[in-house]
Amino acid sequence: MNSSHDLAPVTVIGLGPMGRAMVTTLMNAGHPVTVWNRTPSRAAELVTAGATLAPTPADALVASELIILSLTDYPAMYDILGGSTGALAGKVLVNLSSDTPEASREATAWAAKHGASFLTGGVMVPAPMVGTEAAYVYYSGPEALLREHESVLRLLGAPRYVGKDPGLAQLWYQAQLTVFLTALSGLLQAAALVSAAGVPVGDFLPDALDTFTGIPVMLEGGRELAKSLETGVHPGDLSTVLMMGATADHIVRTSETLGVDVDVPKAVKSHYDRTIAAGHGTDNWTALYEVIKSRR
Repeated sequence: MNSSHDLAPVTVIGLGPMGRAMVTTLMNAGHPVTVWNRTPSRAAELVTAGATLAPTPADALVASELIILSLTDYPAMYDILGGSTGALAGKVLVNLSSDTPEASREATAWAAKHGASFLTGGVMVPAPMVGTEAAYVYYSGPEALLREHESVLRLLGAPRYVGKDPGLAQLWYQAQLTVFLTALSGLLQAAALVSAAGVPVGDFLPDALDTFTGIPVMLEGGRELAKSLETGVHPGDLSTVLMMGATADHIVRTSETLGVDVDVPKAVKSHYDRTIAAGHGTDNWTALYEVIKSRR
């Protein structure tokens, strides 16, 4: 960790909820922070608190060596910085926006073309948790670059370096968000199901949330799950594909009867149907992985 960066100036481009949380966290730690946003009014409270609003993206780049991007996607970076590439030389771009792994690789090459260094990042907590002990951020790219600026970046969340390939941080980020978004859709699907039957959602949700928190225990912390996925061996001692598939079918039929959207239940049932068709009916439910992973 390099103490020379302890109070270094930082530029943050993009002032959505995540960007604003980052700016506040950095300023609370004593860093001079320059900001830029398409809608300048979003910076008003931050400026009152001590941030400097740059009039142009070029000015924002000039203000700091370390440039943190918190945008909707990577194309937004090109839209904002594309007219200011002359100011990129010597800068360190840390893009904490969401996009694909390939987009991160292309952005790294683009930055290098203009004399800038690039780190890919994925923030794994919502904006209110930025800067807390629960926050962590995936990074990929040059490890030495991360270590050089770690004392600043650590303020946002514990850095988790996942490799030199610039696309890896986005791969880990998108994989984690796959779990998150799918779980949220499942929760809303379940809530709609009971609500359609006249059950108050508030009565149902506590048990549903207990199911969420109980999954790690049921999966023994992931140890046996990882073993099955890595070896391709799926002993059907308990929850077989046939048994779970029958439940998936019941969920579809219940949803249809109650007039609830069936896209998510049908997608889940499709996994079970195809896994049974592939000859894994008496295997553990983890055998779905063999069908899911072979789509290419």
